[in-house]
Amino acid sequence: MAHSSSNSAATCEVMSRNHQNFFEGGHQLEKLEFALAVAITRGDASRCEMLRGQIAELGGNIEEPGT
Repeated sequence: MAHSSSNSAATCEVMSRNHQNFFEGGHQLEKLEFALAVAITRGDASRCEMLRGQIAELGGNIEEPGT
């Protein structure tokens, strides 16, 4: 049973890290989307293109608006 408990601890640590990475990625995505909105407002096409590429690399916004 000692092996099982150490295995569970390792699993929890990995899940915790994945959970943290998910939220950090979400925060980064929010920052990029805000920067994109500012660039669109200013009419900065080259910056918009760069930011859209970075957003796509993060996987884009997979949530529906308002969720």
